[in-house]
Amino acid sequence: MKISTKGRYGLTIMIALAKKYGDGPISLKSIARENQLSEHYLEQLIAPLRNAGLVKSVRGAYGGYMLTRDPAQITSGDVIRVLEGPISPVEGIEDEEPAKQALWIRIRDAVKDVLDTTTLYDLAQHHEDDEHDAYMFYI
Repeated sequence: MKISTKGRYGLTIMIALAKKYGDGPISLKSIARENQLSEHYLEQLIAPLRNAGLVKSVRGAYGGYMLTRDPAQITSGDVIRVLEGPISPVEGIEDEEPAKQALWIRIRDAVKDVLDTTTLYDLAQHHEDDEHDAYMFYI
């Protein structure tokens, strides 16, 4: 499964809103500037997030966008599904032999589990100096 820029930048928007949760509306212009992204592209991504009820807009001079719920109640899976569609590592798995079909289902379920247990709060609290899982590869 590959997450496109829609999903990646959508998460960027949502993490920025989660970091400022409770501080009032945040403009897309400021999010675009802080993350060196196109404001126009972020405007295209915010519409489906608003239609899905994850964010709401506030008009006016001090307007912008806000999360509709606490960041701990919105998962990264919620965001990815809105912007990317269903989570599936392979198309047409019903045509695969049973062993491979079982593998694709396990991979899908593992990805879903990570996305559905990682909240915007978790992502907003992440710091650069947090330990990363160390993977050692031997050849």
